[in-house]
Amino acid sequence: MTKNKALFPFILITSLFFLWGFAHNLDPILIPHLKKSFTLTTVEATLVDSAVFIAYFLMALPAGLIMKKFGYKTGIITGLLVFSCGSYLFIPAANTQQYAFFLVALFIIACGLTILETAANPYASSLGAPETATQRLNFAQSFNGLSTTLAPIVGAKVILTKGFTPAQLDRMTTGARKLALAAEASSVKMPYFILGSVLVLIAILFAFTRLPKIQHREGHAASKSIFHALKHRHLAWSVVAQFFYVGGQVCVFSLFILYATKAADLQEEKAAYYLGACGLAFVIGRFIGTFLMRYYSSTRLLAAYAGINILLCTVAIWGHGMTTIYTIIVMCFFMSIMFPTIFALGIKELRGDTEFGSSLIIMSIVGGAILPRVFGYISDATGNIQYGYAVPLVCFIVVAYFGLRGHRVNARQETLSAPVII
Repeated sequence: MTKNKALFPFILITSLFFLWGFAHNLDPILIPHLKKSFTLTTVEATLVDSAVFIAYFLMALPAGLIMKKFGYKTGIITGLLVFSCGSYLFIPAANTQQYAFFLVALFIIACGLTILETAANPYASSLGAPETATQRLNFAQSFNGLSTTLAPIVGAKVILTKGFTPAQLDRMTTGARKLALAAEASSVKMPYFILGSVLVLIAILFAFTRLPKIQHREGHAASKSIFHALKHRHLAWSVVAQFFYVGGQVCVFSLFILYATKAADLQEEKAAYYLGACGLAFVIGRFIGTFLMRYYSSTRLLAAYAGINILLCTVAIWGHGMTTIYTIIVMCFFMSIMFPTIFALGIKELRGDTEFGSSLIIMSIVGGAILPRVFGYISDATGNIQYGYAVPLVCFIVVAYFGLRGHRVNARQETLSAPVII
């Protein structure tokens, strides 16, 4: 009976992972698109990521408070509607031709994503036995990985294909160039209008669906404060690990097209298809990782995958031609399990601190705003975008440490306890 009650809600929650993954993975298309439309440097173009991930930092605690006061269902519907509003704002942003307006729209989208992720990750983790929480969350996150494959391909078709080459732009008069770039920027309106409309429909579906409430057994008193939650050593380390992991992932995905055009001399549209291959490797890695967790501990897999990516980063820095592209694709495969595994290990056995713990881990996603800019500064300063991969290399070192030691729960504080679905 418990399984039957949890199945349909789990399916609905899993759909959210796909949706926010789709939004995130349009950003690597937006970065080169807006970079050309507004004649930006690499550092200026990474403001796209900054706008998104700063929202995670600012909105995560309010999102946790929404969950504690009103419940997961209200939080999910709120997140979907905010996400939708940000998507609709792409229409006036394109009409006004203001880069800052695009950044505001992305910030609002990310506020909605923050609420959704703060709710959906612990909710999916709790819909079942605690010993399979990491496996369950990795499975749900696999559909996030599926969007990583589809979004770049869709984005390339509807956003990048209408662009003008630099040579064509150079031959235009100032007025003609301005009109041409305005036409390019306008290509984002339809995909984001469709996305916003889909989100409204899903919010309505959630409003009319009964979601089971997740309660913890006795002894799990509500958290006193966010500082009380941070007393859990493994949570504190998961916050650090997630900060670096997300920063590293964003460097890899969001700057991939810029990297591919320089390291392998690919055209933007062709590079976008290879980015889709990165997403495919990512989703395959999620499903395979979920399967492997039936036989190997999630912590060992996490440490091993991070160790492999440390080696791959050295190839990304010093390699040449298509070898670098294939290296990044393989790297995406081994990144696949990191976010959900760090998250699930971080909120493990937090009891009443779960909501604040979830907020803290979501706040740490701000690494995606900070570390890509470090990547950009290194690339601009050295004139070689490949050197920027020193940043993901450091990130994977931190993740490897978390998998080896940082995940350990203080045994005197915690005891395993299953959630109750009502």
